[in-house]
Amino acid sequence: MTDTEAFREFKTGLNLLRDNYADRALPHMRRAVDLDKNNPYYMSYLGVVLARSEKKWGEAESLCDSAVRMKRNQAQLYLNLADVYKTAGRRDEAVEALQAGLKFARRDIRLTIAMNKLVPRRSPVLRFLGRTHPINRQLGILRHRTLNILGQS
Repeated sequence: MTDTEAFREFKTGLNLLRDNYADRALPHMRRAVDLDKNNPYYMSYLGVVLARSEKKWGEAESLCDSAVRMKRNQAQLYLNLADVYKTAGRRDEAVEALQAGLKFARRDIRLTIAMNKLVPRRSPVLRFLGRTHPINRQLGILRHRTLNILGQS
């Protein structure tokens, strides 16, 4: 019975969070975690809600980190940890969390998309041509490979 109630609270909180009502989602997430203390998803999302609503970075990071340690192969937990870091303005740690996720969560596409949003891209080699122009694409690949060989990626 409490599992169903915990799940219902979690879903309500998750819907509020997705609609950008982190303040209103907080009591629902807290209740879900109180009812099911060992669920890594509930812990992780409580961390996200705490970061967004109350700016409690330490507690939020701790919850998300604990959730990741409980289930290392779940991409969403890494995304939530990166979200907490990003909300706190700690972009480098967010990138590290996503890189760890790419190692353990079997190259989930959501991790790659989130990483691409955080890491700035280099400008096109030939700026007068568009980024998707075939010449720019080939020169960009060549630049990337050269910098990797030189160890400057």
